[in-house]
Parts: sequence; structure tokens; C-alpha cells
Amino acid sequence: MGNAQEKPPRSGGGGVRSDSSTARSGMRSQGGVSAEKTQTPRAPEKRYANGTPRDNNRADGQQEQESPAVDTSYLDAPAGALPPHLARIKNEGNDLFKHGQFADALEKYTQAIEECAKEGIDSPEDLCILYSNRAACYLKDGNSSDCIQDCTKALELQPYALKPLLRRAMAYESLERYRKAYVDYKTVLQLDTGIQAAHDSVNRITKMLIDLDGPEWREKLPEIPAVPLSVQQQHREKPVSIELAQVRATRAAQEEARRKEARFTSLKREGNDLVKKGNFQEALEKYSECLTLKPDECALYTNRAICSLKLGHFKEAKQDCDSALQVEPDNKKAFYRRALAYKGLEDYLSASSDLQEVLQLDPNVLEAEQELEVVTGLLRQSLMDNSAQTQRVHSTITRHFCQLIYLQ
Repeated sequence: MGNAQEKPPRSGGGGVRSDSSTARSGMRSQGGVSAEKTQTPRAPEKRYANGTPRDNNRADGQQEQESPAVDTSYLDAPAGALPPHLARIKNEGNDLFKHGQFADALEKYTQAIEECAKEGIDSPEDLCILYSNRAACYLKDGNSSDCIQDCTKALELQPYALKPLLRRAMAYESLERYRKAYVDYKTVLQLDTGIQAAHDSVNRITKMLIDLDGPEWREKLPEIPAVPLSVQQQHREKPVSIELAQVRATRAAQEEARRKEARFTSLKREGNDLVKKGNFQEALEKYSECLTLKPDECALYTNRAICSLKLGHFKEAKQDCDSALQVEPDNKKAFYRRALAYKGLEDYLSASSDLQEVLQLDPNVLEAEQELEVVTGLLRQSLMDNSAQTQRVHSTITRHFCQLIYLQ
């Protein structure tokens, strides 16, 4: 998973706690490799657990490759050195985590950690993953103190492992230990500059520290460790798992949807404001742009129809109302505004039909009742005019016919 979307930290109402020790407590100086993904394949080698030889190239984490119910990249990928019965326990924990059963998952990870100790298993990578995954459970349940302890143990086993660093930073921030949180977030960004949540957290904490400590705030920070270039390079060269790639794609799609929603809301508000000011052409353009983002939004069609009516574009108004009624067949506004469009097109019979439809849907729409009276009068006048026109045409034809007979 690799980013801080799990549990939002408390708003910083209190002061900054004294963090005299460095945020790198429990981290060895030598460069380690993050336990975020499976190691690059290598030739099988024999390893021993509890006196029994086994193949280090065995895949023990197959469950983690299944389609997850939730964001499984939050858990660390398997390292592959656990014996089958412990790998099974860990995978059971992973499955429980995927389904939001964090307390039960925590028990499984604890069981696996204790069994490793009993059996004398020496696999820093696997133990790092177990501590890191248990820390994820603590963080999900709001237990920031135990999360920090497990992350620190994981980092003792695998220095500069990205996920324990990120989780510890989040836990520090939730406890308002902003200086240590800042240090861990900055270390995370040395490993992966693409973690937006870490950037956001650094910016947020920086503002808090400036407000609290003033211009000299940096001097009060613990030392930020320099991640060895070899470790940074190893992290960049790690292949992205299919699962993690899917998670990132999902997040990208969600982010794009949020941007579209924000853009849509802004354009619609601007359109509504322009209508209130009588700037119908500009409002029409705003609604048209909105429709490129949400083509099935009924209100956009009825709003744009208002603009077209005000501009005398009756045919376009009628078309927008047709589109609105395809989305919502019982939309009163669409029927009413289409009636006005028909009226503008001098199709009084269709206008009358739509107004009657409005009153069937809601007999209390006074505007529709008043408009129906007007349209009924126009329809009657139109019929009378047509009748008179028909009589004149008939009289003209008769006169011409009589003249023809007389000439013969």
C-alpha cells in the first residue's frame, strides 16, 4: 500500500511533545532493504528451521496473491522463509485483515511471532513483515503506542523498510509527536518520492511546527537519517507487484474522480451564479462543460434549457428537455420547460399536453396552471386563425373555379 490513507491523525490542538531522542531509534546504521515486496528471485538455497532443512525458494504466501476484499498492499509481501504451518498462520492473518477483522488478524500475527521465537527461526525479513503487519492492525484500531513499538522492532530487523517507517510516522502524528513524525515522513520520501500522503503530512506538520516553534523550528528536530544510496537504488529497482499496481491504479482512478467532481461542482456553481446575473450565454457554456463531465445529470439539461429559452433558442431548449426526460421520465421541470419551448415554437397543442403532464404529476404547480390557460387561449386563437385561413382558401378556390367555368 505504501501510503497514509488509513486513520487520519487528530487535529493538533496540544503542544509538541519533547522528542529528545532521534526518530531512528531501533534502526541499525547499515542499509537494509524494505520489506514491501517480494525479493528479486535468486537460486534456491537450503535454510534450516528448528533443525529441518527446507528450500528457501518455496512460495508460502499464495493467499496474498488472491483478489483482496480491501486494500491488501497495506500488508507487507511474503519473504518466503517461514515453514508451512507458520506461513499458514500469517496468511490467515492477512485474510482477516483484508476483511477488516483487525483484532483477529492481530492475534494471528502475534501467534506467528511467538511460534518463530519458540522454534528458533532466524529470518529477519519474515519477522519484519510479521511485526509490520501487526503494527498495521494496531494502527487500524487506534493503538498508536503499540504500533510504534512494532514498527521499531521491524526496523531493527530491516532498516529503512518503507511500510514500518510510514506507519510509525502516522502513529507519531496521531500522538502529536510531530517532530518524530516529521523525521519518519522525510525518511520515507527518501525511499519513495511518489507517496503523496507523506508529502501532504510533511506540509501539514511543517506549518504546525512553524506556528509552535517559530523560525528556528528545524533546530529542534531530531536528526533525519540519510538513507544510503544503495538502499534507495534497491528500492527503486524493486518490481511492482500486480496487486500493488492494481491498488495504485484504483487510487489514481479515485483521485481522478475526485478532481472531476470538484471541477463539476465548481462549473455548476458558476453556471447557477451566471443565471442569477442574467448572463445566460455564459451560463449555457458552463452547463455544457459540466455535461462533458456528467452526461447523465438531469439538472444540467433543465438548467441549460432555461438559458436557451431566455436566449430564444426554443429548438435547443426542447432538445435539452427531451434529454432530461430520457434520464428522468417524470421530471416536472423538464415537462414545464419543454412546454415553454413548444410555446416558443408555436406548437401550442404539444405545449398544452406537457403542461397537463406537469399538473398530473403535481396539481399544485401554479405556474403550470397559469401557463396552461395562456397556451389554451393561444391554441384556440390558432385554430380560429387556421379556420379563417381555410375559409379564405376555400373561397379563393371556389371563385377561381367559377371563373374557369364562366370562361368555358
